[in-house]
Amino acid sequence: MTDATLTTPAITGGPSLPQERRLVTSIPGPRSAEILARKAAAVAPGVAHSVPIATVAAGGGVIVDIDGNSLIDLGSGIAVTTVGNAHPAVVAAVAEQTARFTHTCFMVSPYEEYVAVAEALNRLTPGDHEKRSALFNTGAEAVENAVKIARKHTGRQAVVAFEHGYHGRTNLTMALTAKSMPYKSGFGPFAPEVYRAPLSYPFRDGLSGPEAAKRAITLIEKQIGADNLAAIIIEPIQGEGGFIVPADGFLPALVEWARTNGVVFIADEVQTGFARTGAMFASEHFGIVPDLITTAKGIAGGMPLAAVTGRAEIMDAAHAGGLGGTYGGNPVACAAALAAIHAYENDGLIERANEIGAILRERLTALQVSDARVGDVRGLGAMMAVEFVDPATSEPDAALAGAVARAAIAAGVVTLTCGTYGNVIRFLPPLAIGDELLHEGLDVIAQALAEA
Repeated sequence: MTDATLTTPAITGGPSLPQERRLVTSIPGPRSAEILARKAAAVAPGVAHSVPIATVAAGGGVIVDIDGNSLIDLGSGIAVTTVGNAHPAVVAAVAEQTARFTHTCFMVSPYEEYVAVAEALNRLTPGDHEKRSALFNTGAEAVENAVKIARKHTGRQAVVAFEHGYHGRTNLTMALTAKSMPYKSGFGPFAPEVYRAPLSYPFRDGLSGPEAAKRAITLIEKQIGADNLAAIIIEPIQGEGGFIVPADGFLPALVEWARTNGVVFIADEVQTGFARTGAMFASEHFGIVPDLITTAKGIAGGMPLAAVTGRAEIMDAAHAGGLGGTYGGNPVACAAALAAIHAYENDGLIERANEIGAILRERLTALQVSDARVGDVRGLGAMMAVEFVDPATSEPDAALAGAVARAAIAAGVVTLTCGTYGNVIRFLPPLAIGDELLHEGLDVIAQALAEA
């Protein structure tokens, strides 16, 4: 095998993979270790990884590595493969579109697939007002363009983001992101006119939604001023910040204040969108209609695509040529998105997300009852998390979260940590996972916690 050649077992991915946890070597196995050694020599060390395997196939609720190990997938590529990895309809759509053409650049010669995705987003996102969409490649691009659009529409510059928020790794989105390590440290200076307000964090602040909103609004009015503010941007449920679900009434109060003051309200649904939380979009759980909504991750079944969708009068503010990008709305990614959206709407995936959520909540709450180190269980649908704490002080316990995650991975369960304090384990299983496999994965987590 040369450096430029990869030989893999003859394994077909997708839901045809045996749905089982199977360890034939330790993690990592020898062939994965070889590839990871090549990674260390060839790939910039800033590109880290959580699970020490070399993947060759995935589907349903499992990931198979080059050594033949089959791991239970509780991460979905960080909420990307929500419809399932290698979903047959997505695979077929990608193959068919690739055979026709892979790229023309929509800004040069448009194609129907881009328009069809925009039409679907305009129809599916919250609110029955007239909407427009623009397509991009990544969630960070979508966020950055949403801010551009809001600034153009309002003629103002300031933007408010929130504590614990994560919005991306570009210069502007790093400024919007709250956590320093690993996302921001050493990479400044950052984009100006970005301010931070306190979030509703029920487990730690004890405030009602209206109380938390009043605290945030007071800070905004006193330290920034509504007349200077172009936009508020917030994840309806925090992602990297720890899957924090705001108290009831927090988001509606922010939306009402924004409307009153001519401030654009941007919902960053990059991680929460597309059935993940048991609704098509998490904003629906809170009864809010954003002015702009950013989407990515689950939109296209693993293909790179993102979007900004919003009120026509706001989206129309950008001048011709002001939005776009060479690969934005690539036709292959758009074909994948249309297939994935069809699955979300017609394959009962919203219902499935709620079924998975019920299992997660029951199992994780049982852990909380039996183990005081589980300080909080939170989330909606198939987006749940546990926060680990010192039982005596409720201080964050990042070491415990890391130990549990490492033990679970060694036992064949893909597990992800998150949180500003690094003390949260998040659960983002693909909606194609079966109940038996999900329970087995949670059994492994429980055992890892008991032995930590």
